[in-house]
Amino acid sequence: MALRAYALFIIVGIVVAIVWGDRRWVARGGEKGTVLDIAIWAVPFGLIGGRLYHVMTDWPTYFGEGGDPVDALKVWQGGLGIWGAVALGGVGAWIGCRRRGIPLPALGDAVAPAILLAQAIGRLGNYFNQELYGRETDVPWGLEIFERRNDVGQVSPQLIDGVSTGEVAFVVHPTFLYEALWNVLIVILLVWVDRRFRIGHGRLFALYVAGYCAGRFWIELMRSDHASLIAGVRVNSFTSALVFVAAVVYFFAATKGREDPAELRPAAGEPVADETAPAEGEKKVEGTDEDGKASASESVSDDKAASTASAGGDAGTKTIDSKKDDAND
Repeated sequence: MALRAYALFIIVGIVVAIVWGDRRWVARGGEKGTVLDIAIWAVPFGLIGGRLYHVMTDWPTYFGEGGDPVDALKVWQGGLGIWGAVALGGVGAWIGCRRRGIPLPALGDAVAPAILLAQAIGRLGNYFNQELYGRETDVPWGLEIFERRNDVGQVSPQLIDGVSTGEVAFVVHPTFLYEALWNVLIVILLVWVDRRFRIGHGRLFALYVAGYCAGRFWIELMRSDHASLIAGVRVNSFTSALVFVAAVVYFFAATKGREDPAELRPAAGEPVADETAPAEGEKKVEGTDEDGKASASESVSDDKAASTASAGGDAGTKTIDSKKDDAND
């Protein structure tokens, strides 16, 4: 099976997000390896959510006249919506955090810059697919879109599996590049804000969402690829505006300050279940061996045995006499 450039950049972005996100989590007081454990839940949920959002917002392509519903399953042909990926990925992260016993908002703050950097890396894959570009332009940095020919002889610049013919079809705004650069700028802003103001409780994640939405709104208006419209406006523009408002409201309404590092390690100091631990109501009686080191502990039932110590004939010798117990022969 061929490895698509788009898939490669997504994989690289995920790896970067996990590695950097885990380092940020440890720096905030969490345990190393936590982000990878959560990613096992979040990444599959995010990929499914991204695909579902794309299919729902472009449903005529798959379920309309001339469409093939089976194509909705062909993720290798492109089509992942970031809104669905973040939403359902958040559900997966919530499940992982619940199982791990850590607060989801705190984790979100740690991984927010890393997730956005992963999005910027993933956007570079759009260059190889010749997709998600803007209107035609004559700016010096305009992107040349070439005609492509596939194995059956079809020629079109939209053919993902085609090979360039060397003929320029048109020159466009590289909107995916604009988005990647915008994401990097927001990443820098998030890191600075986090260090300067030490915010927490999900507020940095909300700032990431708001910052991304602000850029996506104006970039979306420049794109010329096919998209579902509401009142002549692209669906993603409406989504960007609504999510932006929700993120800003959360940012100002959430708890100020940052979580105590102890909150990120809920298991610290708690007893760990152990099959060899004495049952409730029992106590440990420790003796010493001839070298003065602690010997193996012996469990003695309080309600079944009463130990008596008496001086023996030999100096320094102690005898523990207890009733015979099924658990202690």
